[in-house]
Amino acid sequence: MRLDINLATHAYEDSRQFWLRWGTGVGVLGVLTLGLVIAAITGWYDARLDRKKISDLRAQIAEREQEQATAEALLSRPENRAMREKSQYLNDLIARKAFSWTQAFETLERLMPPKIHLVAIAPELNEENQLAIKMIVAGESSERAFELVKRMEGSKHFRDTRIEGSQQSVQPGSEGVQVSIIALYVPILDAEKTR
Repeated sequence: MRLDINLATHAYEDSRQFWLRWGTGVGVLGVLTLGLVIAAITGWYDARLDRKKISDLRAQIAEREQEQATAEALLSRPENRAMREKSQYLNDLIARKAFSWTQAFETLERLMPPKIHLVAIAPELNEENQLAIKMIVAGESSERAFELVKRMEGSKHFRDTRIEGSQQSVQPGSEGVQVSIIALYVPILDAEKTR
């Protein structure tokens, strides 16, 4: 077999360099495209699993809500009124018993900034049956009360801490402010304290 190559009429092209440069680029783009396709398929599959879990959880929530509605309907009957009132009374007592005066005062002693003191404290159950603490603190300025609120927010014992109001101290010979603070109290059980 004989090949006639006339370099004068056909310019020499180095196709090897062309395929090395462009072939490598096309190969890298192909690998990148394959990786993106795999990531998209994996994401779609994971989203499908998440949608299934969400629908299962929604079904469980609906089932629990149905059970709760049935139980409330049973407790709402006139013949069960005494039992309902008794159980509500006992639940309120248990919730109030969760408040430890000693633990609350120890925690407040650690959290209380200097030049501020506790004037009054009153635990009570709120509408959601959570134990709320209403307290009045007095000090030279309201900045100390703001600092106390920040410290209480960082504590494990208190949640949703907020200032309800403030007023100038009415005690004769003392200048300062009294600040009303309310917070949800979270009792820490003895088993959690030892950890």
